[in-house]
Amino acid sequence: MIEIRNKQIIIDGKPEIIMCGEIHYFRLDRSDWQDRITKLKEAGCNAVASYIPWICHEAVEGEVDLTGRKRPELDIGGFIDLCNENGLYFFARPGPFIMAEMKNEGIPFWVYEKHPEIIPVTWDGGAIPTRTIDYLAPSFLKETRKWFKNIMGVIEPRLHQHGGNVIAVQLDNEIGMLSWVNNSPDLTDQLLDDFFNWLQQNYEKQQLKLRYPFALMEISARNEQIRSPKEEYAAELIGDLGRYMRHRFSRYVNELRAYSEEFGVKDIPFVINIHGTSGGRALTYPIGISQLYESYTQNPGYLSGSDIYFGDLNMTTFQDLYLINGFMDAVHQEDQPLTSVEFNCGDGNFGTTYSDRYDPSAVDFKIRMCIAQGNRLINFYLFTGGRNYRMDQELNDGNDRIAFTGERHGFAAPVSPEGELNYTYPRMARVTKTMMAVSDKLAVMKEEHDPVAFGFIPDYYMTESHYSESCKMREIIQNLEKNRASGGWEIMARAMLLAGYRFGSTDIQNKPLNPKITPVLALPSARYMNPGIQQKLSDYVREGGGLLLYGEVPVYDMEGKPCTLLADSLGVSPRGTRKDSDHYFLSVTAAGWASPRPEVRSHTAHTYEISEAEPILTVYGTDEVCGFEAMYGQGKAIMIGAAYSCDLPLFTEALERLGAKAGLKHDFKDHGIFLTSTANEDGGRFYHLLNLDGFDKELHLYLEGIPLFGEKKLLLQSKDGLMLPVNMKLNNGVKIVYSTSEITEVTLNKMTFRLTQKEDIIVLEGTPNVVPSSDIHIEERNGQTIVTSRKHAKVDDHLVIHIQESIGGLTKETETAAKSH
Repeated sequence: MIEIRNKQIIIDGKPEIIMCGEIHYFRLDRSDWQDRITKLKEAGCNAVASYIPWICHEAVEGEVDLTGRKRPELDIGGFIDLCNENGLYFFARPGPFIMAEMKNEGIPFWVYEKHPEIIPVTWDGGAIPTRTIDYLAPSFLKETRKWFKNIMGVIEPRLHQHGGNVIAVQLDNEIGMLSWVNNSPDLTDQLLDDFFNWLQQNYEKQQLKLRYPFALMEISARNEQIRSPKEEYAAELIGDLGRYMRHRFSRYVNELRAYSEEFGVKDIPFVINIHGTSGGRALTYPIGISQLYESYTQNPGYLSGSDIYFGDLNMTTFQDLYLINGFMDAVHQEDQPLTSVEFNCGDGNFGTTYSDRYDPSAVDFKIRMCIAQGNRLINFYLFTGGRNYRMDQELNDGNDRIAFTGERHGFAAPVSPEGELNYTYPRMARVTKTMMAVSDKLAVMKEEHDPVAFGFIPDYYMTESHYSESCKMREIIQNLEKNRASGGWEIMARAMLLAGYRFGSTDIQNKPLNPKITPVLALPSARYMNPGIQQKLSDYVREGGGLLLYGEVPVYDMEGKPCTLLADSLGVSPRGTRKDSDHYFLSVTAAGWASPRPEVRSHTAHTYEISEAEPILTVYGTDEVCGFEAMYGQGKAIMIGAAYSCDLPLFTEALERLGAKAGLKHDFKDHGIFLTSTANEDGGRFYHLLNLDGFDKELHLYLEGIPLFGEKKLLLQSKDGLMLPVNMKLNNGVKIVYSTSEITEVTLNKMTFRLTQKEDIIVLEGTPNVVPSSDIHIEERNGQTIVTSRKHAKVDDHLVIHIQESIGGLTKETETAAKSH
């Protein structure tokens, strides 16, 4: 039995962490399957994932090969069974879309040829440049149902609850992504008929006429007006089309789930993966959340999974991962945990140019951060490379192969197409084994948060489709894009994390905002904001909330109509925007409690007329206010309206003035350290630290001002991460009071650690009989056993502590000796 409860994945009553690796069985010789599975197990994984490509299994209509009749490597049931024989769970990803660099994104050619009506048209009636499909086209759904009948016939008897190993099924892949990346929404006749019905259900007849001043009942004219929108209704259309597409995607997902359950695949999690990373960053990732959150929150039984495609986790990108995990959690139902179903690993050499070489710390750091934030399933994509075989039918497309990447595929993976391990494999294996050694603890832990959350507005990312000829659409979208991330991520979020704040996110669009639950809210804010959200923020401050805004105070609704609800509550009104130019070096000075501070160069400053508010930032030379603190009701708001520097003391003071103080701190004199903590109900904790820089750092760690780890100074090595236990009860009856080394294995009579210091200390309780050895010094003090390592971590970081089990006051060793006499 598999349950999704309390943000946990529970299998047969036991909360579990699933560490998965993607192995494309169809890209490997069958004789290589066991070798790749062995390497996956040696890396510490407990599950295998794979796409199941329709284009391979039914290349010719009606000729379905799921048993390897023509190609041995297509025996999908045999592959799943082999994983089961190796004690591994299986995560099935049957499409119908799979992407994975496959031709047609994994859809058979004959589907397009037989049903040309499923191929979408887009703006101005033009062709969509990608091989996407009208998801709800009846003929496509009919063919998809047949595919699901075939493949679910293989999966159903292998479900975990039937004695097999299949624990989850993904429905489709990256839904809506192909249209987003090309700004080409699906606007077929069938879709526009459905869109019109949706409009009628959501607006009164007269209201609809005002929104769309053209003949809506004349189908041909209506379709032309939507595909080539006029300025007078362009802003309305972008919002309505985005909300409709969310609704449409959720219906598509529901249809696929119905097919799965019709053919017996039920009572397991159905997974929807979220696309959106671009250019090595996650600034656009919430577009995928915005498109799909209604799909995976519509009913119980769904999991959302991130697609994490950025390389090194460093000072540029570390806040990206932290924020998108928070945003995913913000829109989740109460029981839904975080997962990552495409967790990019390997060396980054995707173009065989060696221009992108990821540091070995890349996958290590991302795993650590994701696990700390509550990810319960991580799927390494790709774990191993393979080959793209030639199809039997000639395609005359340059290579006739199943994919467009050439013969070798996944050559950047930790395991090469030929089965060789690359330099990223050892570090990936090390961190995976570390997580799995204490997976029973991590599976139930939650990240601890300070009294501040980062605000998320899904509609700020509903920008995946806009008509290029519309100036109004372009103006709104450009302003949203500038403010929703940019300084809000690069300055405010980064400053919060470097200052030690541990925070989640809250969906202020769809969920209540209560200052008793969220005392302080940090929010990137644009010129445009829904009136309901403006009112919610106003009420939040009035009722005692602390609001930190970065960007602009909104003065329009999302359709460009004047709306100043929030500005009016704060007693401010926008005055204008100052920008630097070739011969104007815009500079901002601090005022009020923010002074004295050095003057800061800025490229943009939004200025405000204020009444009762206190200025904290002003434009040099004009004294125009571009940052202020305003009281309203029982609460307070602080606005930073200039492109300011990542001034950690400034953001710390602002958050503390609003009521949020960071509880976890270090005393290293410089930045470049990420830290957070996770806890269970027994009071056990892990402290998670990442050194984002390439040099060692020494520090003390404090919780609420109290030094941790016996006041010992910790060494945080170059590009290394730590997960240090405190008050952790282990399954062998031993309690670790604290340890400066990481747990890597626990058995009844043995504990293994990865040393991290010049001289590691492990403090134990629970009357453990530690076996003396030349590697350790043992001291008993105040009911505790203090074990000090005699090894230097940089010379030898492996330490084994053996424990003798007591029986009636005697150790097993002593009892055996007594019996022999």
